[in-house]
Amino acid sequence: MTEKINIVTLGCEKNLVDSEIMSGLVHERGYSLVDRKEEATVIIVNTCGFIDEAKEQSVNTILELAELKESGNLKALIVSGCLTQRYKAELMEEMPEIDGIVGTGDFHNIVQIVDEAVRGSRPVWVGNPVFNYEEALPRKVSTPRYTTYVKIAEGCDNNCTFCSIPIMRGAFRSRSIESILAEVRTLAAQGVKEISLIAQDSTNYGTDLYEEFKLPELLNRVSEVEGIEWVRLHYAYPGFFTEELIQTMANNPKICKYVDMPLQHSEDSILKRMRRPGRQRDIRELIARIREMIPGVSLRTSLIVGFPGETEEDFQRLCEFVSEVGFDRLGVFTYSNEEGTPASRLPDQVPDEVKEWRANTLMELQRKVTQDRGSRFVGQVLDVLVERYDGRSDVYIGRSQYDAPEIDGEVFVKGSNIGIGEITKVRITHAFEYDLSGEEVLQ
Repeated sequence: MTEKINIVTLGCEKNLVDSEIMSGLVHERGYSLVDRKEEATVIIVNTCGFIDEAKEQSVNTILELAELKESGNLKALIVSGCLTQRYKAELMEEMPEIDGIVGTGDFHNIVQIVDEAVRGSRPVWVGNPVFNYEEALPRKVSTPRYTTYVKIAEGCDNNCTFCSIPIMRGAFRSRSIESILAEVRTLAAQGVKEISLIAQDSTNYGTDLYEEFKLPELLNRVSEVEGIEWVRLHYAYPGFFTEELIQTMANNPKICKYVDMPLQHSEDSILKRMRRPGRQRDIRELIARIREMIPGVSLRTSLIVGFPGETEEDFQRLCEFVSEVGFDRLGVFTYSNEEGTPASRLPDQVPDEVKEWRANTLMELQRKVTQDRGSRFVGQVLDVLVERYDGRSDVYIGRSQYDAPEIDGEVFVKGSNIGIGEITKVRITHAFEYDLSGEEVLQ
């Protein structure tokens, strides 16, 4: 009997890419991929283990899916990803529902793991996370046909005191430019128009493999692939955001004028305890330079509130920083005390209720900032990648280059017969809290 496999992905886009590769590998083996979990004889849960909330979601998902051994067709439940990389022994000992586990550096062996799990041998494939796919691994893209993610590196060397990623994903290791371009060409041939480049630390790309910053060259070469119209950069570490990178983003029309740069905090004392690069003065100077060189650029960042030792005065200054800088998009996380990280041993831990209040306060402040930033587009004509049609409202819905898929705002477009997955020109007429609306500009 051919196994029917369902893959459940939790966590970030990097996990999504790993799941898509596992899908390609099992499909190539001859197994069937099914959307309905009730039909599956094998389920693979690709977990996230970054913060407590993600760990809890992963464990709850495993337990819920295990019930399909009684109510469905499930023969083997396999768990992969960050949670298994970090807690393999605990998972196998405390969760008999699991029939096999695979770590972040072994997912390319998923076919053999499935075979062993179905036979009842309860395999454990969790080695040191050193794998970095260079060869042309099969991949079944699950995002809409016109947009997808390409992972340019694995792991991280920054060792921020709050972060467990190096424990779960290993040291930073770049893919070769040739490997990335080969994948992008394949995706473009399948109709992909927008490539989002991802890594845990994308601005450090190339320093290990080529001994120099190679991200500007990579961006330019990806944009030269026939069929690719937008190249989007995620997770740009501020310490390595070079002048050459700014100029490349400014001068290449295919590179989205969008900077996703997690800063984590504004106050020097907190940044020092986090072991983050630079200080607030450096951050302000970098942002000013980016805005000077890339007019109209959209800036997204993420911040952590409630880090050990963060005082009320620190938080108020962080709010002032957010108001003054005016980020287009902002994500706020409450500090999560991660086992094994240096920050977990710091004194002056902040109570959970204080963290939550600070997160809510900062996001409420950002709501008006986001709308004010969006209002600058009113009257402008933007290129919009149309993603779907809402028949009830008779509007098309898409995104401009200033918004990333899934996480940012949308553009509501009045028009007729616009192709889904096509880029069309739209005159913006209104700005809302997070979204824009406008009318198709007829060519």
